[in-house]
Amino acid sequence: MAKTKSRAKTKKPASPSEKEYIIVDEAAGLIFESEKDLFGYFQDAINKLESEYQSLRSAEDFTDEEQINREHYLEVTLDEPDEVWMDEKTMEEFAIYHFIKNITEGSDSFTYVAVAYVSSEDEYPTFVFIHFPTKDTRVAQNYQRGELVYDKTFEQVSEGVIEGDALGEGDPLAMGLYLAMLKVRGEKDIPQDKFKDFASLREETIESADEIWRKNDLDGNVLVSFIKEFPDHEDVKDLTYIAVTQEDEDSNVHSLLFSFPTTDRTLVDRYRQGENLQADEVSQESAH
Repeated sequence: MAKTKSRAKTKKPASPSEKEYIIVDEAAGLIFESEKDLFGYFQDAINKLESEYQSLRSAEDFTDEEQINREHYLEVTLDEPDEVWMDEKTMEEFAIYHFIKNITEGSDSFTYVAVAYVSSEDEYPTFVFIHFPTKDTRVAQNYQRGELVYDKTFEQVSEGVIEGDALGEGDPLAMGLYLAMLKVRGEKDIPQDKFKDFASLREETIESADEIWRKNDLDGNVLVSFIKEFPDHEDVKDLTYIAVTQEDEDSNVHSLLFSFPTTDRTLVDRYRQGENLQADEVSQESAH
């Protein structure tokens, strides 16, 4: 039971003789005299999206009553989404936006989806065509379409991006490994916003590493870490630089996932896992 909701702003009348207006998108001329007019304008879009959702919904998903009990997650989904996708194909007249948020409720995890109109003036979701929780990953993935215009995960890692690495391209493997690194590094380690200050050490680390370690992760990815110490660095004592790459099993060529400086010896040890390689055994690719 997907529901509709107006988040449009109202323009108060300047005098008792003037009307109150509902403003969805003033720049686009979407100004309405009543909620009846507003919902009437969007009715075809609502019907189309409702029909699509019902065609995807399974009997094992949340019941109508269970959905009602989770409606309060709409506001946080719109205000603090994990992802926002701009969809310009579903409707001919305007773009719609899919707001997606992963929710954990006790031991249960599900996804909340809200499909909305976003004002072109302030990028604010002013009208929600449908919104619903779902336990079905297939349903949630249906709304990950169009152009990804906001990604919470990428926002969290963006400070550590260095030109040429897969992290900067939003690569899921690179982002996941990078976030895992941030969680375990020491509080007194080099701040993430300073990583770019050490970017010049990346090439030297890859080309003349002190240590190279190769391991397979649980998903079968072959990860190779290049480690080089810079004990005489002028700005930071006991500095180590690490570059993490993914090895192609067929060509043995490496793609750079991400790299970072650290003074955390325990963190460095985490990358000394798997097989210890000699530098001349590794085929290297440029930073792309």
